[in-house]
Amino acid sequence: MTRWEPDLLGDGYERRTIPLGDDPDGEGVVEATLVRRTAPADVRGAVIYVHGFSDYFFQKEMAEFFTERGHAFYALDLRKCGRSRREGQTGHYVSDLALYDRELDEALAIVRDETGDVPVLLSAHSTGGLILPLWLDRLNRRPGGSRGAGIAGLVLNSPWFDLQGKPWMRTIGTQVIAAVAKVKPTTMMKLPATDAYGTSLHVSGHGEWEFDTVFKPLNGFPVSYGWLTAVRRGHAQLHRGLDVGVPSLVLRSTKSWFAREWSPQVDEADAVLDVKQIARWSGCLGDAVTVVPIDKARHDVFISKLEPREAAYATVDAWMGAQGLLGG
Repeated sequence: MTRWEPDLLGDGYERRTIPLGDDPDGEGVVEATLVRRTAPADVRGAVIYVHGFSDYFFQKEMAEFFTERGHAFYALDLRKCGRSRREGQTGHYVSDLALYDRELDEALAIVRDETGDVPVLLSAHSTGGLILPLWLDRLNRRPGGSRGAGIAGLVLNSPWFDLQGKPWMRTIGTQVIAAVAKVKPTTMMKLPATDAYGTSLHVSGHGEWEFDTVFKPLNGFPVSYGWLTAVRRGHAQLHRGLDVGVPSLVLRSTKSWFAREWSPQVDEADAVLDVKQIARWSGCLGDAVTVVPIDKARHDVFISKLEPREAAYATVDAWMGAQGLLGG
């Protein structure tokens, strides 16, 4: 059993390792990292947050938003990501998104053990917004379903629900990628370089956020054929329809703007995903789904500029109230 120790985010934040044993993908021993914010005195709920690709948890403002509303806040750095990546491991690489079920199950068990019977709200961004619904769909098929496991709702922030780009990439392109993945799963794809989104966020560029650029490179991690094939299989599962078993809130920007270099437009649009795809596939989550576009939001709506960020948090606040997650 690992113990809580101080986290790199400083006062009020702790982390603990979740050992996961030998990597099924052959990259040594893997582990995940659970981070927690000091809990409020009167805990009325709990939150577990999962990051996206080329990302990790650093958004202290998000943690404080939830703790101010009486929720114990936790965030999970998945295997080979952020705090959890070890030397010699391919950043963010998995051959199957279902492998993440292991750390998600463990994280939920830890949170339930620490917070008791309070409702648990799940939250995720981008690729995490695909990983969590797939896990929840499988969890919902177990005895008692998602609600029996203590889950009360799902908040997704610009979830990755389909492959952006030209239509042929979603058909013949996906087949070619899968064929290469069978023989060279960890070979990296040759994609156009861009740091437009990263520099829009970081204080060293045009942004206001401090984060570790080793954990979250400004130009992102390289994309392997095997990892993208796992994502495309996840997309296909989603498109066939899931049943996460709980109400969902999906936040997205009102528009996309793809560019290789920063411009002011990058600050007020999703520079990573196609927001029309998010709108199209959100209904595949099952249960009640509320989709709210946030004007001038970035790809990560919670690290947008102040006005859209405040609008996003106000939307979450209202939705939580409607779901009875804010108490009396």
